[in-house]
Amino acid sequence: MLRFLFRLAAMVALSVSVIMAVIDATRSVAVSALVMTPLNISWLAVSPDTRSAFESFVRDKAGPLLWDGTFAWVLGQPGFAVFAALAFILYMIGYRRERPTGRFAPT
Repeated sequence: MLRFLFRLAAMVALSVSVIMAVIDATRSVAVSALVMTPLNISWLAVSPDTRSAFESFVRDKAGPLLWDGTFAWVLGQPGFAVFAALAFILYMIGYRRERPTGRFAPT
């Protein structure tokens, strides 16, 4: 059941990544230049209240060093790349490994 939830979360993250990539591709065609929107700008466009609440939560609970060092860097990356990496990690966690004896071996 837990494996299914990780694979479902990976599918949702991949869907968000594709949507963000299509938006960036559309903007790139419109201005005739490569456009890669950082995750921070996309998040602020969708819901600025949750972005500021998340920042204050991380700064209060984990400290400003973690926010400035890690989260600010991640939020500066293109949104489609962040969600694609998240989808890959979640899929790796939920991946079902094949048995080393083979698929048709007797149990």
